[in-house]
Amino acid sequence: MLSIVKKIKSLVPIAYKYLFVLLGKFIIKNPKMVIFESFLGKQISDNPKAIYDYLAENYPNYVLIWSVDNRFVQEVDKNIRTVKRFSIKWLFYMNRAKYWVSNSRMPLWIPKSNRTVYLQTWHGTPLKKLAADMNEVHMPGTNTEKYKRNFLKESQKWDYLISPNAYSTEIFKRAFEFDREILETGYPRNDYLINSNTPLRIHEIKKRMGLPLNKKIILYAPTWRDNQYHKKGEYKFDYEMDFEKMKDRLGDQYILLLRLHYLVRENISIEGAEGFVYDCSLHEDIRELYLVSDLLVTDYSSVFFDYANLKKPIIFYVHDLEEYRDKLRGFYFDLELDAPGPLVKTTEELVNEITSTDTDGHKVRASEESFYMKYCYLEDGNASRRVVEHIFKKE
Repeated sequence: MLSIVKKIKSLVPIAYKYLFVLLGKFIIKNPKMVIFESFLGKQISDNPKAIYDYLAENYPNYVLIWSVDNRFVQEVDKNIRTVKRFSIKWLFYMNRAKYWVSNSRMPLWIPKSNRTVYLQTWHGTPLKKLAADMNEVHMPGTNTEKYKRNFLKESQKWDYLISPNAYSTEIFKRAFEFDREILETGYPRNDYLINSNTPLRIHEIKKRMGLPLNKKIILYAPTWRDNQYHKKGEYKFDYEMDFEKMKDRLGDQYILLLRLHYLVRENISIEGAEGFVYDCSLHEDIRELYLVSDLLVTDYSSVFFDYANLKKPIIFYVHDLEEYRDKLRGFYFDLELDAPGPLVKTTEELVNEITSTDTDGHKVRASEESFYMKYCYLEDGNASRRVVEHIFKKE
């Protein structure tokens, strides 16, 4: 009986794919319809959200729809038009829309017709090696050869790819084996950091989030680990940070906002650190967390490239640096030499670094300015406009 059920389940994607293709032959494209998706439908965020906001404000005649995972539909603002990912209605909308805008890969079985314009925004300036550049893949349910093959099949569907800087452009071309048009515009998601970085906006966000106004704010935003998982698609995260010790040492002056990667955001406990640690992993707009925080603690996440736009202090908590760099992913540059902030490996080192950091009068060091000029030079608050005018006016 179980084998029959498994066989039936295995046939569902095949039948759905054929239905997708069949409908694509008959459904007439709407040249003003755009489907957006962020992080596999788990968020309304990132570069797709910035492009969505610009289109909504400046192109009111466009039909803008978000593809959302069924488990997260209830979290979405009711004013945003959505469709449940992989529903029958979604199938029609995906075929009807002329434009797809996504920041991560779609399932490989989804076909894209030549009449569809697929804008891949991606989701970060790369420190970690990507796709074809990876030496080994340690994710569950795949191997190095299969992962690269499937990734590159997906990248061949992209019509446009956004790049935040010249450094990323060269890596994207090679790692994604992408030979179509790359829009080196800066990242649309960073427009908000440039245009909304005001005391009034920061105060408004803090009040809305219920954060104390008399304490400084640490933002802790680490990435996930390829080899820490329960099973395929379900990852765990061992943060190796003593929140209770941090609360004892820093709690009088600071609070800590915890923002986990979307793959592991549901697997965390802050027991013993309540009142100091605020779990903001479900807060979709990380840009608001950037603005309200006084310093960033991260590891190998690309968040530090974005945060550098604010010219605030950054500390790298890299307790597993050697394993991550030498075994799991590999880096495109030497983090120990070129990071725009100090590297620490223990909670004690981290606390000492935080207490010695002047967040009020932070003076940008030469190394930080050099980092900014290499990776953030295009971020002027107009990236969304540049992307939209190039693609939607051109098409």
